[in-house]
Amino acid sequence: MQKGIILSIDDDANLQTVLNQYLEDDGYKIITAKDVATALEQTENNVFDVILLDLVLPDGEGINLIPKIKSKSEAAIIVVSGKSDTTEKIICLEMGADDYITKPFEMRELSARIKAVLRRSNDNAQAGKKENPADKREKIYFNGWCLDRTQFQLFDAEQKPAELTAGEFKLLEAFVTSPNRVLSREHLFDLTRDQQYDSYDRAIDIQIARLRKKMGENAALIKTVRGAGYMFTGQVKS
Repeated sequence: MQKGIILSIDDDANLQTVLNQYLEDDGYKIITAKDVATALEQTENNVFDVILLDLVLPDGEGINLIPKIKSKSEAAIIVVSGKSDTTEKIICLEMGADDYITKPFEMRELSARIKAVLRRSNDNAQAGKKENPADKREKIYFNGWCLDRTQFQLFDAEQKPAELTAGEFKLLEAFVTSPNRVLSREHLFDLTRDQQYDSYDRAIDIQIARLRKKMGENAALIKTVRGAGYMFTGQVKS
């Protein structure tokens, strides 16, 4: 039985050959693209479950593909890169990537990560079916702000948009749909990442610091609960 359809975007022909053989043997259908143009064409014409994305491509930067793919596809994106810089990883995750694996890697590890993002995607889909209707609100208002879930934008009282990354938007959405509740770092990590939680990973803390900065005088609405996580204390209107 076919486990899923994967788009592998990489200009390394040798790596593509190895990936194809291993993942096809593991039960996946693989489609390849060697550049940005081909990748965009593939995502326009096909539906994928997972996309493996290299950051360095002949006709552009792979990182710029992340928001373009996310805007038109529900596929999980795993960045497959030779860059091991932590900042690069955080930027990719903030832009919407679901996981990041550094070259060189063991094929078994990549296979495990693919299975993990597919499992998480399925869990999220099932959770969505059980979601409270109140959480389906397209616009959520709080303390002079409007979180527009259709445009993926945060607007201030003068209707000026705050520039939020995908990760920051997901965090704020989690807070405003669960006001006055302590949300653990692990829970927030699970909502915004499709990979295993690491208690030493400070990506959530960094994102919250950036989110607070963008909220200006309302930064204090996101409270740090020592040893437990964070809590949103804004006045959310239905």
